Amino acid sequence: MSSQIEDIIEDPLVTPDMRDPKTPPSVKVQSTARKPYTDPTLGVRPDLSREINQKPGTPRHRLVTIGDSITQGFQSGAIFNTDISYPRMIAWEMGWDQYFRYPTYRYGGGLPLNLEWIIRNLEQKFGDRIDWWKIAPAAFEINQLMNNLEDYWERGAGNDLAESNKLARQAQQRRGINHNLAIYGWAVQDIHRRTAETCEKAIQTEKPTDDWLFPIVQAANARAALRVLDSARDSNGRALTPLQTAAALGAEGTWEDSAGDGIETLIIFIGANNALGSVFQLEVRWSTKIYEHLEEYDSLRQEDKFTVWDPTHFKVELDRVVEQVRQVRARHVIMTTVPHVTIAPVARGVDKKVRRGSRYFPFYTRPWISDNDFNDKDDPKITEQQARAIDSAIDQYNYDIAKAVEAARQDGLDWYLFDVAGLLDRLAARRYFDDSQARPDWWTPYELPAALQALSPVPDARFFKSDFSGRTNGGLFSLDGVHPTTIGYAILAQEFVNIMQQYAGIKFFYGDGKTERTQPVRVDFRNWIAKDTLVSDPPKSLTGDLETIGWIDEKLDVFKRLLHIGN
Repeated sequence: MSSQIEDIIEDPLVTPDMRDPKTPPSVKVQSTARKPYTDPTLGVRPDLSREINQKPGTPRHRLVTIGDSITQGFQSGAIFNTDISYPRMIAWEMGWDQYFRYPTYRYGGGLPLNLEWIIRNLEQKFGDRIDWWKIAPAAFEINQLMNNLEDYWERGAGNDLAESNKLARQAQQRRGINHNLAIYGWAVQDIHRRTAETCEKAIQTEKPTDDWLFPIVQAANARAALRVLDSARDSNGRALTPLQTAAALGAEGTWEDSAGDGIETLIIFIGANNALGSVFQLEVRWSTKIYEHLEEYDSLRQEDKFTVWDPTHFKVELDRVVEQVRQVRARHVIMTTVPHVTIAPVARGVDKKVRRGSRYFPFYTRPWISDNDFNDKDDPKITEQQARAIDSAIDQYNYDIAKAVEAARQDGLDWYLFDVAGLLDRLAARRYFDDSQARPDWWTPYELPAALQALSPVPDARFFKSDFSGRTNGGLFSLDGVHPTTIGYAILAQEFVNIMQQYAGIKFFYGDGKTERTQPVRVDFRNWIAKDTLVSDPPKSLTGDLETIGWIDEKLDVFKRLLHIGN
């Protein structure tokens, strides 16, 4: 059977001035955007009559998810609203939400630092503008908020290692292993390496920063991860990785037969953090420069030294993940592609495009630095050439992911591909909506659900802005410029539901868990609009110049810290 996946080859249209000289030779830089994978089956139809696909019984776990911040439900710089993550939205549509287990982080806006929570606290005390005479008391207010956060998560009730929290940990273990096994900041290598024990060690060995002015919760990522994985242990108490945990859930079998598949649908959405540091930190450091030999990157700490993975390094870790996913007793598996991180509005394109019809701007910097104020010598930035190289590397990641799904289907496994990168490409506001000449032949805008189109202004992928009159810009990305708002998560949930129902034939039920929904399932976007605080009740201080977020970032260096904080 011939493959429908086009090989990635050297692009003869890429001229030397389009390629950053520090780009590894393994990155095949492309001049045009890759065509999305529109068929989740990749044109491969497994023989459903084979014994491997004859799987009677009802799986004990209808949905299990493994991934990073997007799957965990991260927003505006923090993991907080895990009850409105896209996996729980899917579980709700399945009529299974009351059984879907996930961790909670309900204190102080969550971990590590919730920008929306900070801004709303500042607005409550100082109004919708931080004037110069308010700067000192506003800084003091942030210090107090962060001191309280630090006390709660490091020494108080939120400290999962504390003696006082043993009962809470034991109660979670009695409830069972979480179904949402995603953890913010984790990359493809982490889901088969890290466990609750590695998290505990990180918490115990993390060196204090002693930042008396703006204290940061130490080992925030490890603390967040521990709430996900602490109950993930085998019968001997051995801590499990997320992939080992999924295997353990799958091994529980169906309600009728312990030998059956214990998981109905397993979602694997991982890999963005193998490139996301480049836009969070606005620095491009390739893994090639750190690891000359593959065995050298077995250390869990070494990846902090670079911001983009060489595609050959990515494939080594992906192959290890795929090998383990194949061993999980899951009836259906959905793997996703890695989004093009340069589309995220946390890195804003500056000035007019040098190349007419190019999808790249000459520089990318923070959203609150205007074109007139931008100085390419002093301001943080990545270049057009670097952005092109990053996207090209991600295309190679996604090629390998697609090939893994294709191979699994050829082996008779019921795997599917959700091309998240293609979805976000169709939502790219400034890249394609604002420049018709930059649009590839395949490009069409993503059609938002009617409930979102009825909002004014219609939500888009620009950086979020609002003032006393309401939301004025954006709406699909939260205040960190990378993670979706609640309505953005609802779009992801709808696309997963489409694959599950239309391609995998998974049954969806109403809230009673018994009455089947025979019509195409439509996510209740009106419900999620009401729960989306940024959209339904936007802050009043996020004006056109975004000076409030810019000022907070200047004080806390939020965006550079965000990805690696406590890893």
